[in-house]
Amino acid sequence: MPYNMRPMQPEDIAQVIEIDREAFPTIWPPTDYSRELKNPLACCLVTIDDQKTAPEPRVPPVPESGLSRLISRFQRLFKGNRFPSAEPPHSDSHYIVGFASMWVITDEGHVTNIAVREPYRRQGIGELMLLAVIDKAREYKANVVTLEVRASNTAAQRLYRKYGFNQVGLRRGYYMDNKEDAVLMTTEDINSAPFQSRIQQLKQTLSTKLEIT
Repeated sequence: MPYNMRPMQPEDIAQVIEIDREAFPTIWPPTDYSRELKNPLACCLVTIDDQKTAPEPRVPPVPESGLSRLISRFQRLFKGNRFPSAEPPHSDSHYIVGFASMWVITDEGHVTNIAVREPYRRQGIGELMLLAVIDKAREYKANVVTLEVRASNTAAQRLYRKYGFNQVGLRRGYYMDNKEDAVLMTTEDINSAPFQSRIQQLKQTLSTKLEIT
């Protein structure tokens, strides 16, 4: 199946939100991707299935917190055209199957999100996007890439170790939904010859698995 990766655009946001809420249904508040696109320190990428056309996104509801219920009440009170619509524009052509986002501060790239649609998981797309953000970190002159992963998500930790990440710390109670700890992982110098040799081998292996355009 052919895939294409490119920078996220404003018209992608509705599909990205759909994927985000499917992958992280308990995270509140959700990421404001329109703000991310305007952030010069942020890098956001999407992966597209070139053989499929995007339908109208169906964004699943976010579990209501006390704050969100209060906001909903105000919205019901002020129906009409007093406030601009918060509904982001959607793409009517490109079908987005995954996205990744990263912040780059000084010499460190920090992966903030990687998510893939449920039917496309376990096919190597997450690995494809991880490789892409590592490449982007080098373009942004970063020396290392870091990320957090849930302590219970041992499968993801194994994947990150495969791509050169090592555990360097633990953030207690990091995830607000259930106070789960986060494992902090980081790479060695991504510009070093040994790391790049490893990455090139992994890219070659992944290319035989995915048709990438």
